[in-house]
Amino acid sequence: MRRRRAVRRRGFRAAAAAVAFLAWVDSAGATPLVAEVRDAQHAPVADAVVTVLPRGGAAGPAPAPQTHTIDQKNETFIPYIEVFRPGDRVVFHNSDRTRHHAYSFAPARQFEFVLAPGESSAPLQLSDPGVIAVGCNIHDHMITYFYVTDAPYVARTGSDGRAIIDLPDGDYEVHAWHPQRRPGTPDAGQPAHVPGAAPLTFVVPLLPDPRVAPDRERGSY
Repeated sequence: MRRRRAVRRRGFRAAAAAVAFLAWVDSAGATPLVAEVRDAQHAPVADAVVTVLPRGGAAGPAPAPQTHTIDQKNETFIPYIEVFRPGDRVVFHNSDRTRHHAYSFAPARQFEFVLAPGESSAPLQLSDPGVIAVGCNIHDHMITYFYVTDAPYVARTGSDGRAIIDLPDGDYEVHAWHPQRRPGTPDAGQPAHVPGAAPLTFVVPLLPDPRVAPDRERGSY
């Protein structure tokens, strides 16, 4: 079963409240913590990754490795952001009628695949924490990011810019990351105590979205 699931809370429309949530420790009897990510104009930021680390506590046992599939469809990597645990694997699939490329020069993992229409890559293991930017050398506008983390609690913000994470009582450090964060801006981190923590707001200045209109001149490669 995939660890990723939609989280819903009353008072929000389902489309706005849905976030991808991964908890790698038991969250029974936990309290919801709300983290909200905004850009410099205070607009909600979707696809931000929110990680939560206990202060001075054990994170619990590591889960079994999982295999994630990244699709290449309509000259787009789907999803734009994927969250991995160290030891997880990724498979690339080409659902288009043109060849695609998938490569990365990231220190956390370097690789290269060329996929014909309908092909899938061999599973690739991601062993080390870090951010892995993945591109297509045939279609320059195609990009996806892998966020590999050993944090016990992780969530992605939905279209409303919110992530909701169930946490046991205790003290935590909460961080927010987005691939379009402007270089040189400080890491967005805040302490939190559960129960009793008010909603946390992170302001993350962003660069323009790198995913531009498809390169039709090279679309038939």
